Amino acid sequence: MKQLLLAWVALLLSCCPAFAQIDTTGGRYWQPRFQQVTVTRGVEYGSAPDLTGNTQVLRLNLYEPAGDTVRRRPLIVFAHEGAFLTGNCDDAFMNAICTRMAQLGYVAASIDYRVGFFPLDSLNVGQAAVRATQDMRAVIRFFRRDAATVRQYRVHPNYIFAAGSSAGGFMALQVGYLDKPSEVPSYINLNRLGGLEGNSGNPGYSSRVAGVINLSGALGSLSWLEPGNVPLCSVHGTADAVVPYGVGKAWGFAASPRLFGSGAIKPQADALGIPNVLRTLRNAPHVPYNGSSPSSVAYFDTTYQTVRAFLRPLLRQPGTVLSAAQSNNLVSELQVYPVPAQQLIVLEATGQQPFRPRQVELLDAKGRVVRRFLWDKPRMLIPRDNLPEGTYYLSGEGLQGRTIILQ
Repeated sequence: MKQLLLAWVALLLSCCPAFAQIDTTGGRYWQPRFQQVTVTRGVEYGSAPDLTGNTQVLRLNLYEPAGDTVRRRPLIVFAHEGAFLTGNCDDAFMNAICTRMAQLGYVAASIDYRVGFFPLDSLNVGQAAVRATQDMRAVIRFFRRDAATVRQYRVHPNYIFAAGSSAGGFMALQVGYLDKPSEVPSYINLNRLGGLEGNSGNPGYSSRVAGVINLSGALGSLSWLEPGNVPLCSVHGTADAVVPYGVGKAWGFAASPRLFGSGAIKPQADALGIPNVLRTLRNAPHVPYNGSSPSSVAYFDTTYQTVRAFLRPLLRQPGTVLSAAQSNNLVSELQVYPVPAQQLIVLEATGQQPFRPRQVELLDAKGRVVRRFLWDKPRMLIPRDNLPEGTYYLSGEGLQGRTIILQ
C-alpha cells in the first residue's frame, strides 16, 4: 500500500506544471536563437502613491523573443539605475540587456518604479528604497497572476528572477533577501509604507524569486542573508565611488546609510552556503557596462556573459520557487506529514540545527498564495480549515519544493 501511495504521489508531481523544468535543449538560453525581439512598451502592472501622495501608474516594457512558441518561459525583471531619484524603464542599458536576454529565449521586463526623496538622509533614502522594492514585488505578483489566469505572457511562475543595476541592484537584493519586517530599521516606519509587500497591485500572489542578479548594488545589512536563500549573481567594479564594492557609504556621504557591496556580500554568502558568483571588475568605476565607449561595450559583454552563465544551470532545477541549495541542513531535516493529509498538516524540524522562526507561504498549484503564517516552533500543526483538496507548496527559507497534498 505504501509503495502504491508513493508511486501515486510521484505521478502526480511529475504531471503538475509547478514542478516542470525549463527545456534548455538546442542551445536555448545560451545561444541567441532569436534575432528579432518583440517589445511591448507601457504595460501597466499596478499603481501606488508617489512621494507627494499622488497616485502613480506603474508601467513596464516587455521584451519577448519574436516567433517563440514555448508555452512556459523564464522571466527576468530588471530595474534601472538612478539613485532612487531619476530614471525610467526606457533606460538605454535596460533596453540593451533585456534585448540580449530575450534573444536567448527569456522574457525580460524593464520596469518603472516610484522614485524621489528629500533630503538625503538615512530615513528618506530608506523609504525610497522600500517604495521601489514594493513596486518590484508588485511586478513579480503581476506575472504570477497572469501565469495563473490568462497566461498572456507565457511566463513560468517558478522561474522568475529579480535583477537590477545600481539602485535597481539594491531592489533586486531586497526582493531576494529582505524578507522579514523586523529586518527593516524601525525609524523607516514600514507599516506606514504598506509593509514589505506594499500596495502597488496584484495582491494574493507570491513575490518570491528564483534568484537575484545584482549589478553594482548593495545590501543594507549582511544579516539579511540566511542559509537556504536563493542564488545570487553579482557584478561590481572595485573602483566604484558611488556604491561601495566593499563596506562604505553611497558617494562617501556621511549622511548615507552604511552599505555592504558585492565584495562584502560574497564571503558572507559563501559562509552561509548560498550559491553565488561575483564577477569583480578590477579598477572599474560605477556601472562601467553602461555606455557606448569601447570599454563600456567590453564591460557590457562581460556582464551579459556572467548573467547568462549564472542563470542557465538554474533552469534545470525542479521545485516551486527555487531554493538556494538542496544540501541545506534544514531541508534535509524537515518533515511534512502525513501525505496525503486530511485535517492537520505537521511541520517538524529535527536534528542538531538550532531552530529559527521564519515566515512561510502556502501556494496552490497555480502559484497563488492561499495562506501566510509564522513557523515559530520546531513542531507545528497547521489546520486545514477551508482549503480544498489538491496539491500545495511551501515557500520560505529552506522550505522550497516541499509539498502538501490534501484529500
